[in-house]
Parts: sequence; C-alpha cells; structure tokens
Amino acid sequence: MFKIVNREEMAQGTIILNEIEAPRIARKAKPGQFVIIQSHEKGERIPLTMADVDPDKGTITIIYMVVGKSTASFSKMAVGAEYFAVIGPLGKATHIEKRGKVVCVGGGTGIAVLHPITRALKEVGNHVTTILGSRNKDLLILEDKMKKASDVLHICTDDGSKGHHGFVTDVLKDVLAKDDISLVVAIGPVPMMKFVSSITKEKGVETLVSLNPIMVDGTGMCGGCRVSVGGETKFACVDGPEFDGHKVDYDELSKRLRAYQEDEKKSLEQFEKKA
Repeated sequence: MFKIVNREEMAQGTIILNEIEAPRIARKAKPGQFVIIQSHEKGERIPLTMADVDPDKGTITIIYMVVGKSTASFSKMAVGAEYFAVIGPLGKATHIEKRGKVVCVGGGTGIAVLHPITRALKEVGNHVTTILGSRNKDLLILEDKMKKASDVLHICTDDGSKGHHGFVTDVLKDVLAKDDISLVVAIGPVPMMKFVSSITKEKGVETLVSLNPIMVDGTGMCGGCRVSVGGETKFACVDGPEFDGHKVDYDELSKRLRAYQEDEKKSLEQFEKKA
C-alpha cells in the first residue's frame, strides 16, 4: 500500500532517502509535520519528519540515518517494497510568515527536516540565510536543494573538508553580529540545538527547534515523547515537534534519548547476525 518509488543512498550509505506513495498524506502534509512508519506488522513505530511532499505525484519523502535495528531493516527495502503502515501527517505544522531576515541552521539528518521549512520561509518573502553542518563533506546531505531554498548558504564541516572549518555556531555568531535577524530555526543533534539556542538567547533572537524524543503512538496517549519546555511537560507528538528553543530542557532530553542505548545496540547486533 505504501510503496517505495524512489530510493537513494546518501552520506556513504549511512543515510537513506525513500520516496513513498502516500497520496492522502501528501495532500494534507505541511512543513514541520511528521509521519510514523512501520516496515511490517510487528515492527517498531518510527517517527520521521517529511523532507519533501509532492501532492501531484501523491508521494512523501523521508530521510533517515541507519542507527538501529528498525532503520537497518528499513535500509534493506528496495524500490517496489511496501511499508506496512505510514501514519500522518502528525504534529503541528511550522508557522510560516514573513519575518524579514531569518536564519535556518541544520545538522545531520536534521537538514532533511529543515528543507521544507526553509523553502516555505523563502517562498513567503523572507531573506533566508542557511547554515549547514556535518562531520565531513561526505556526510553532508541535500546541499543542492538547500541552496535553492536559501538566499545565502554556508557550509561547515568539523574536519574542514568543505566550507568553514568548524561548527555552525561559529558562522551563526558572525551572521547575528552583522544582520538584524528576526528568527532562527535550528534542527539537528541535541547539542547543536542547545548551543544555537544559548547564542540566540543572549542576542534576544526568537528561536525554534524541532525535538526528536522517543515516541510510540504519536497521538499523545502514551506519554513517551514528553519533554520539559519552560518548566512544563509537553508531548512532542501533539504539542510539537517544534518548541521555543530558549525554554527546552536539553539535558533532560539528552538523558531520555540515551535511556535505551544498550538495548538498541544489542537488538541491532542480533539483527545483523541473522541478516
């Protein structure tokens, strides 16, 4: 029912793009929203934000990193294979409006989440500066698409193999010092979002982040995706996934994301032995 119509390997095969037939979702989906995907009836439910949507073709595009058993299982699925379930669109869409000069900061697979938001911000007339970061040039994704969606694009790599030799926060500080920025959207690893938010808080610049806590049902029933924002408990699936970056408890989020690391590692090892 949810057939893979296009598949691409990115970042030396560690990141996979799937374009999936899901016409009803494609007609409704907006930037910032996500879907929950299962590869088979007893498979894990994986929340993934849509990197692109094509209502005319009736497809959605997801991009994921192979990190555990479920994503390893996904990566074995070829063009023509079908997912057991794709549920969505879920979560609140990004509030898109003309703000003037905005900055979009992305890292890792967060760049896929950032892409439709960046494009939408530019389409309504904002001047968009985008800053993308990765460990090296081979792990950078969607550079061409992000360049098209932005007015100015900066690339940062930890090893200096492309663009600025350093972190996205280095470039962000320079941009904030030179321009009057009204909004920053930061999506990527938790430490990156934490440090970006720290910098923008000092400057008094509104900042949105997209959170990726552990999630099960995606409807607010299980409480698995709870996060602390401004001292209150929020559910990322129904209250987010985007929140005020200055109010998120990043340390708590990091701790919860690490809670099942050992179990996930064992599960992946068992899967690879059987494969």
